[in-house]
Amino acid sequence: MKGSTILSVKKTTLPGGLRIISERVTSIRSIAIGIWVDVGSRNEEASENGASHLIEHMHFKGTRTRSAHRLATEIEQVGGAMNAFTTREQTCYYARILDEHLPQALDVLSDMLMHSTFTPQNLKREKQVVLEEIKETDDTPSELVHDIFAEKFWGAHPLGRSILGTSESVSKMPRKAILKYIDKYYTAPKVVISASGNLKHEELVRLVKRKFRFPSHDSPAYLPAVTPTEQKTYFIEKDIAQSHFVLAYPSYAFASPMRFAALGLNFYLGGGMSSTLFQEIREKRGLAYSIYSFQDFYRDSGAFGIYLSAEGKSLPLALELIDKQIQKLKRRPIPELQMEKIRAQIKGSLIFSQESATGRMNRLARHELLLGKYTPLKKSLAITDSLTSADLLEAAREIFIEDHRVAVSLGPVSKNDLPDLQAA
Repeated sequence: MKGSTILSVKKTTLPGGLRIISERVTSIRSIAIGIWVDVGSRNEEASENGASHLIEHMHFKGTRTRSAHRLATEIEQVGGAMNAFTTREQTCYYARILDEHLPQALDVLSDMLMHSTFTPQNLKREKQVVLEEIKETDDTPSELVHDIFAEKFWGAHPLGRSILGTSESVSKMPRKAILKYIDKYYTAPKVVISASGNLKHEELVRLVKRKFRFPSHDSPAYLPAVTPTEQKTYFIEKDIAQSHFVLAYPSYAFASPMRFAALGLNFYLGGGMSSTLFQEIREKRGLAYSIYSFQDFYRDSGAFGIYLSAEGKSLPLALELIDKQIQKLKRRPIPELQMEKIRAQIKGSLIFSQESATGRMNRLARHELLLGKYTPLKKSLAITDSLTSADLLEAAREIFIEDHRVAVSLGPVSKNDLPDLQAA
């Protein structure tokens, strides 16, 4: 953060296993604080699908002493903001406040996490909200295709389940099962409280000790990820104008030393308007409106994917051009001039993400949860500077294995339109 004074990153582990990690930044007046629970859709059984996300919603619906309206306004009325999100592996409740309001923010967050009532009336109402959210995704092909991709890529593994859950699983989930799920996973060893901004670590620890009381028992272990071992293409025909296509390969876990090489490939292929695929497929030939690549990192695996939306008649040539670029990456190193751009893009994304207290708070927690330790930004930048074309060549050869490729087509295209792809 330009002009910032970063005094220290400190970590405290309480006797029950709850971890507190903070970074003091004295040049700003704000604090971002997050209560991270190491639980997401990956933890769910099929009958529980959507539980993590529904629980996140329910924690905002009232406690023994605060109504939903009071929870919504108490932080905002002092100029702050509060929200939450659920991923496949974590749930985070966070607030951004002025430094003087840290005790108030922690009081509200702890009340939500410790004393939410989960009344049957509120649960029924919020289930309906989530069901509407599911319908919205179903009506948005560019989002729906990613849920279908996850299901086909990860198979029966929980990583393949939607974060939102299904209409059936959410509507049928009893209150008793939800409370049991909280008791099982909202435990001290699975909680990381991270904060960045103008704060003192000792004060944060003191407040957390007073406000938070998670049970200290262990939670069930993750089911190890299983990646595809054969090439398959899934055609889901839908009466829409465009085809939405995802092509993906098994990739690296977040902790892998090859993580930065995978990020480099992502920037090169589809990480912006100047990327190879955007220029070749959209700008030069007009074959697709939207095309990008993505890299999903998990604790023990990952997926490297490419998404595009195009008319059915444009899809064969677009896929041919994508394959051409992938094969090129596997055959010869990227020129050094291009590598300079890739390194600059990775460094820019790292630095930009750290120019807000919220970005810094997120990084503290993710590193603690996925690496078990904090990696200073300076070290990540040094790793980026040392990235070579040989590293990206190695990553391309390890990731882009055709026998492990999974593709999903959502739209008017059928397997007869793309005979070169091996249909499932």
